[in-house]
Amino acid sequence: MENSGRKKTCCESIQDFFTSAKFLIYMGHALSTWGDRMWNFAVAVFLVELYGNSLLLTAVYGLVVAGSVLLLGAIIGDWVDRNPRLKVAQTSLLVQNSCVIMCGILLMVVFQFKEQLVELYNGWILTTCYVLVITIANIANLASTAMSITIQRDWVVVVAGQDSSRLADMNATVRIIDQLTNILAPMLVGQIMAFGSHFIGCGFISGWNLCSMFVEYMLLWKVYQKTPALAVKGGQKEQQQQQELKQLSPPKDLENGQSPEESSQPLMNEASVVPSPDSPKQNGCCYQVTEPLRTLKAGWVAYYNQNIFFAGMSLAFLYMTVLGFDCITTGYAYTQGLNGSVLSLLMGASAISGICGTVAFTWVRKKCGLIRTGFISGIAQLSCLVLCVVSVFAPGSPFDLSVSPFQDLYTHLIGEKTLPEADFTSVLTGGNVTTAAPAEELPPLQSYMSVSLLFAGVIAARIGLWSFDLTVTQLIQENVIESERGIINGVQNSMNYLLDLLHFIMVILAPNPEAFGLLVIISVSFVAIGHIMYFRFAFKSLGSRLFLCCSAEQKVETDDSPSLPTTV
Repeated sequence: MENSGRKKTCCESIQDFFTSAKFLIYMGHALSTWGDRMWNFAVAVFLVELYGNSLLLTAVYGLVVAGSVLLLGAIIGDWVDRNPRLKVAQTSLLVQNSCVIMCGILLMVVFQFKEQLVELYNGWILTTCYVLVITIANIANLASTAMSITIQRDWVVVVAGQDSSRLADMNATVRIIDQLTNILAPMLVGQIMAFGSHFIGCGFISGWNLCSMFVEYMLLWKVYQKTPALAVKGGQKEQQQQQELKQLSPPKDLENGQSPEESSQPLMNEASVVPSPDSPKQNGCCYQVTEPLRTLKAGWVAYYNQNIFFAGMSLAFLYMTVLGFDCITTGYAYTQGLNGSVLSLLMGASAISGICGTVAFTWVRKKCGLIRTGFISGIAQLSCLVLCVVSVFAPGSPFDLSVSPFQDLYTHLIGEKTLPEADFTSVLTGGNVTTAAPAEELPPLQSYMSVSLLFAGVIAARIGLWSFDLTVTQLIQENVIESERGIINGVQNSMNYLLDLLHFIMVILAPNPEAFGLLVIISVSFVAIGHIMYFRFAFKSLGSRLFLCCSAEQKVETDDSPSLPTTV
């Protein structure tokens, strides 16, 4: 009794933290994300290497992955909602890691025996291997999507309990882990492939996923044991209640000429999440075939009916941009005279800026509340992106409206390329352009002011971007009922992929450097539209109170962030 009220020592507090469910989730997420980042980086390099330094296989893989998540996002989310949490997490983990291991082994075989495979059946065996790699890798990505939804959008909410501040801290920590692994994991596997070989790289990734799978499986089980609330989901509670009501139907129903099944049918229709499989209509072949389509429709309708619909749409619109550190922006940077060393430093600065954004999110949310944090983050991002718009008209910018945006696409189709266009396209296509001309023939860059302003705006805007992303993520977590978290987040992923696809299509239609300024203006316009939609959501939620500056002592945050819903 004397020791029951004593204060814990420093060592005991540290031990409690390292054995807590929160830390175990961080560890599992770090291992999972590290493997994902290594594989996503390596698979693109492998496919380019296998197909003779062409981006064809990489483009096909990217299209298949984006199209699959776009079409199946709601169905994956519905599967997450309908099944127990531990089963979903373990199944997703096993499928994802097993597929990556299979792909790694298959790629090792192809790298080792490529010459022999080319000669077998006129190369059809090798083509079959390519199809298998892309198919299995796509399945791994779908399993990764399910894993991301169930852990980051559901488990984290349950572990945080009803504490909104704790949920915000966990979301920020998860995002910092994403930022760090996004830089460090590709660096590691890149060094292994550079000093070893692609064969060794495949073997390392397969071995990593094999070992990581068992460790992650154990961590998931530990988190599940330490958090009893994970054992029951909102929809499952209702199903259990309906079964109990059905079994306890009063005998007087029989006196009225009704069976227990008939008397309980209206209640099942009103509240049951999963329809009864006993209906002859539901056992029909046509019904079973069209069930995915109904699930897809129901998911999009449910997403549209959410009170956070405009907040989710605002986040999706931020994906319609060329102002990020992807192959498009780096390709443009090469044409403006920036080398790989400078770009690597800029990417590091971008990562640091993103981490600052996650830290700023937790601080601003405590001061001003969750909804206002999104509003402030949006203003910060748009203010920084003004530099990108200014860069379009600054000295050194290749922006020229007299040059048709479609000229590079047209000249590529007819086989005639001017030197600057060929150089820009070669960067975007992995150097697979046959135009051979000495580098000194390139027109010298008159000024670096334009490209400096562009990257200054992109890097600075990452602070507002990641803070805004965390805001919308937590809004979805707090406002979507427990039984619909999977399907709503699945549709959100689909929307993100849809806008991401549109931005690639936009670049395909206008790929020359002279048109990049137009792409910048279009991108900033989409970001502005997204934040206008968020402003509509915020003003509808808070009204004129949106513009009030709150302090932590005023505790207005409770008005912004409703308690986390757990049931329908």
